[in-house]
Amino acid sequence: MTHSGAVPAEPAGRPVHDDDRGFFGHPRGLMTLFTTEMWERFSYYGMRAILLYYLTDTAANGGLGFDTTTGEAFVAVYGTSVYLLSIVGGWLADRVIGARRSVLWGGLIIAAGHVLLTIPGYGFSMSGIACVALGTGLLKPNVSSMVGELYARDDERRDPAFSIFYMGINIGSFTAPFLVGIAERWGGYHAGFSVAAVGMGIALVFFVLGGRYLGDAGTDVPNPITPEERPAVIRLGLVVVGAILVATAIAVVVAGGFGVDVFIDATSYLALAVPVVLLTVMYRSKRVTDIERPRVLAYIPLFVAAMLFWMIFEQAATTLATFAKERTDLDLWGIELSPSFFQSINPASIILLAPVFAWIWTRTGDRPPTAYKFVIGLALAATSFLFLSAASAHFSGTLAPPWVLVTVYVIQTLGELCLSPVGLAATTLLAPKAFRGQAMALWFLASAAGQAITAQTIEATEGVSDTAYFGWIGVVAMVFAGILLLLAPWVTRHIKHADELERAAASAAPEGAAGDEGFGGSEGGQGSTGPGGPAGPKA
Repeated sequence: MTHSGAVPAEPAGRPVHDDDRGFFGHPRGLMTLFTTEMWERFSYYGMRAILLYYLTDTAANGGLGFDTTTGEAFVAVYGTSVYLLSIVGGWLADRVIGARRSVLWGGLIIAAGHVLLTIPGYGFSMSGIACVALGTGLLKPNVSSMVGELYARDDERRDPAFSIFYMGINIGSFTAPFLVGIAERWGGYHAGFSVAAVGMGIALVFFVLGGRYLGDAGTDVPNPITPEERPAVIRLGLVVVGAILVATAIAVVVAGGFGVDVFIDATSYLALAVPVVLLTVMYRSKRVTDIERPRVLAYIPLFVAAMLFWMIFEQAATTLATFAKERTDLDLWGIELSPSFFQSINPASIILLAPVFAWIWTRTGDRPPTAYKFVIGLALAATSFLFLSAASAHFSGTLAPPWVLVTVYVIQTLGELCLSPVGLAATTLLAPKAFRGQAMALWFLASAAGQAITAQTIEATEGVSDTAYFGWIGVVAMVFAGILLLLAPWVTRHIKHADELERAAASAAPEGAAGDEGFGGSEGGQGSTGPGGPAGPKA
């Protein structure tokens, strides 16, 4: 469970003193951010590990009684909303409140959400889920940007710092399903949510008490709104509100009334429409040169590949969670497993395999090129679902052994390590200069759109067998991997040309916030693009 990123922007504030090496040779502020993110991810993935089971269980067992299809679609679109709100959170930090206040307020809202989830009742649960999504949107894109601000741009400790930071993410996401699952087995769903709430509380304590080690990191507003820009910002806000209202109205018409389905459909429509609008604006903008315009076209197949990859990968909390509970033998050597335990396989695999992949990319000179890594990553994701389809058919009359899902998660992790570390780097390189600050937003949108497709696919295929569901998704993803393989030489030429221009401009000042068109995200400090860099927009 890692997070990809571009080369961090020049720190907005004053970097922590170079002689501060109190945390494994790094500034003690890294310890603050490491522990904050580790416990925040613990709370997020702990809650997510049991969310579907809570939604779909009967009221007699403490659940909300959703049918499986609605529950799976809801959890998928919940993930979509987190990534959409992360764009808002990045923009607010860049333009209004700064990263540090965004992280603090986001953490407080997340903690409130987890507390609400500990209280039985539909209203408390929906309010809690909404708070966790909103708070994560504020915290998610900004806590990692603060890591970059701890270091001068030429500090050799920058890349290792992100490796340490993302190890904290994986430790939190690895341990959470176990502890939350045990609590849920012992005291019910609300006991499990209580463990997640405690995790977020610990994250806030570390962030507040360790704030003195952060120096000026995250205190500045990198690109504050000027009085002249306020009318444009108001217009943008009205456009966003209008888009939400239109999407909701369409969803109400489709659903024939108000309900959970309206939220699922409206959020899906927004997540699918926004990247189309942003890419169109990029391509047609007068601020985009004739040299840059073909790069936008070259990015589209990479975006679609990433979207399909995350569509498959993020089903860990939806269809794969259902397969774990209903189709998997949970009796292992006389010990009854919690189905949520399977969601720890990916972070465990990342911890074990990331150093191996870093060594491989180093030994091969970071080859194959980016487009081919996308092909491999998507093909592996497709393979995981084709394998699960075959296993579902083979074990159609009985429960599948645990190693089936373990294999699926490991294959997907291999794909993640191929596609994710280079994803935002490619996005940043191919984005037009006027839109460079919005690269993080565009990369987040790939996951948002992928999970929106999942929500719509789940609803459209209600009643379809697991064999057919996983099989057809695997086939479609594999076909597109083949198409991308044919397009890879063309995409590679554009990436190579953009990379050459990037290196030529390396001595110039880094790009600031986004231009006045479109909408911005938080660009700085999101990680490393090197061969051993971090992976995945889901951190």
